[in-house]
Amino acid sequence: MIKNSSTTPRHSATGAVDTAPVWQLLRRNISVWQLAGYAVANMVGLAIIVTALMFYTDATTTAGASEAADPFFSSSFEVISKEVEGIGLTPASFTPAEIADIKAQPWARRVGEFTPSRFTVNASVDLGARGMSSYLFMESIPDEFFDVRPRRWGFDPQDPFIPVIISKEYLALYNFGFAAPQGLPQLSEEVMQTVPMTFTLSGSDGLRASIAGGIAGFSSRMNTIAVPQSFMDWANSRFAPGEEALPPSRLIVEADPMLTDSMDAYLADHDLETSADRSDAGTGRIARFSAIAGGVVSAIGAVISLLAVAILFLSIYLILQKSRSRLERLMLLGYSPREVGRPLGRLLAGVNGAVALAAIFIMIIARTMWRPALAGLDLGGASLIPPVCVAIAFAVVITGANIATLRRHLGRLWWGD
Repeated sequence: MIKNSSTTPRHSATGAVDTAPVWQLLRRNISVWQLAGYAVANMVGLAIIVTALMFYTDATTTAGASEAADPFFSSSFEVISKEVEGIGLTPASFTPAEIADIKAQPWARRVGEFTPSRFTVNASVDLGARGMSSYLFMESIPDEFFDVRPRRWGFDPQDPFIPVIISKEYLALYNFGFAAPQGLPQLSEEVMQTVPMTFTLSGSDGLRASIAGGIAGFSSRMNTIAVPQSFMDWANSRFAPGEEALPPSRLIVEADPMLTDSMDAYLADHDLETSADRSDAGTGRIARFSAIAGGVVSAIGAVISLLAVAILFLSIYLILQKSRSRLERLMLLGYSPREVGRPLGRLLAGVNGAVALAAIFIMIIARTMWRPALAGLDLGGASLIPPVCVAIAFAVVITGANIATLRRHLGRLWWGD
């Protein structure tokens, strides 16, 4: 064990221990090239990590400010129904136990039920000289599953108006399959949303009512005629009072795109069919590829950084071994291991901080190269905060590990180990 002499270390004007002699001793044994090599290698590794993270978050985050915008790779929506074979005499609906089992699956983030109407619906449209009417069906689903958010959405019995959301395919069928042969005008989505409609609702007890309505939006996600849940609850209770609620025959599932293989296997085992969100077609494979590629690139960066840190640990050990006899003398003069290691700790903290700032700067420069391409896909709206926090956290952790290693070696000298 090293014993302190009666001589005490010099103090600065502020009363703190003067560590200038320690620094003058240590810097003679510090290899600038070793330190520079560590800094460059660590910067490359950390830059790869934060750049890969930034690209992945940019590629999975929409740039638009619309409330309806969803992250491009964050989820896919599947409409699930049971297979119908031959003539189905009983409704192919889901039991509560089956719904609970689907909700418990790891690939199912959220599950919503389609609520069918228990009344008859006839819709009429006046297109100038020629009118058109047809029997329709209506369904409702929870609002959070829609890919569009119309402004006028909801139902008030005191001021009745029925907004509906229909599939974009229905409009395409009308324009290109019905309107042209019948001599009717083809209509855009904007025009269709201005066309007034009248819905005639009929109940099993003969009750009838005509309510004004209109198309509030068009969905690429689901193939149905959707109405607000508040209207469906009101209409079912009014036009089918006392009738038992029908079990849902279709479910909409927000699925994890990384687990679509597990979902496909489950659906096949339980004889279930799915109609995927057409706007998200293929995003499951793209999401998995992006995640795997990002993970591989980040792993490469982590390996480079860890090798650089290992080299730095070795350099610290060599510096201390070269300065062993002189460090022992400083400790005999009254310097503690903390005071002896403070100058080198400050140097390591400064180097790691500079490495983190350089990695962040490289990430920002790289981001300017891919943002124009992602902007064309309405992507690239991710925040810089997560990658910056990762870089800062990495620098803090590495600095802490460096200082802990330094103090451990100095402690061995202090105790004569």
